Amino acid sequence: MAIEVGSKLQGKVTGITNFGAFVELPEGATGLVHISEVADNYVKDINDHLKVGDVVEVKVINVEKDGKIGLSIKKAKDRPERPERPERPERSYDRGDRRESRGGYSNNASRPRNAKSHDNRAPKENFESKMARFLKDSEDRLTSLKRNTESKRGGRGARRG
Repeated sequence: MAIEVGSKLQGKVTGITNFGAFVELPEGATGLVHISEVADNYVKDINDHLKVGDVVEVKVINVEKDGKIGLSIKKAKDRPERPERPERPERSYDRGDRRESRGGYSNNASRPRNAKSHDNRAPKENFESKMARFLKDSEDRLTSLKRNTESKRGGRGARRG
């Protein structure tokens, strides 16, 4: 029987590492059960779950081109299917609009047509003046940064005392 993704096989644990366990499969192939695939709950120490020589049922979850076989113990267990959750009832948003009572707008329909929160903006700047302002701010910040780091490193002009 060829080892195919999805097949369940019996295997024997041949080695344990801190990241998983090596399992010898029929036909002499060896696969790895990663520590995250050992149990449904968090596994801090794999030795609490497996010992060398244990016979375990595993499910093949991947076979890489270089021959590495990824296995899972937790996916090999037959679990009853979870019952479907009942659909949630539609939420009702008709709880009385609290925003109205605080002076806010409950929706755009009751909002005045030309009300804008940004009417008090400065007049439009042209590109050159924006760039000049940016350059000045940038140089000021760099100067301040250099001044503060030089004094802390003991560079030129640093106060010593």
